[in-house]
Amino acid sequence: MRLLGPEAASAVHCERILRTLPRWFGIEQSWLEYAADSERFPTFIAAEAAPVAFLTVREHFSESWEVHCIAVEASYRGQGVGRKLHEHVESWLRAKGVRQLQVKTLAANHPSPEYAQTRNFYASLGYTPLEVFPTLWGPSLPVLQLVKSLRAPESAA
Repeated sequence: MRLLGPEAASAVHCERILRTLPRWFGIEQSWLEYAADSERFPTFIAAEAAPVAFLTVREHFSESWEVHCIAVEASYRGQGVGRKLHEHVESWLRAKGVRQLQVKTLAANHPSPEYAQTRNFYASLGYTPLEVFPTLWGPSLPVLQLVKSLRAPESAA
């Protein structure tokens, strides 16, 4: 598995990956927007012969960035691809002096079992829940904001 980026990703590959995940990305307009955003924001790719996963990040402040979109092709889920890609992006961000990384996903009071998996994935990467926004994405889509420190742990003296 090759980890590439940041680069302007091919929106075609990103859209293809998103379409394999209809239970997470089931809105046509969202597919198109996330795919287009992969060419506007720094995007990282996990590839074998072709891309099988991507992660797009957005800078809000020089020290605070956001995981804008991460998607792993359905047939590659559960194999550590997303984790490796995320760790690659974290290294790149640390080298740029980024101290905080955030991500937004559906909150636990939404009934989706797929997004329960998503929250577990982020927790396994060291994200901490920060706040729930009940109507940010719509009246029935409560958004959970999670944060992660990218600072190196201070050594004990």
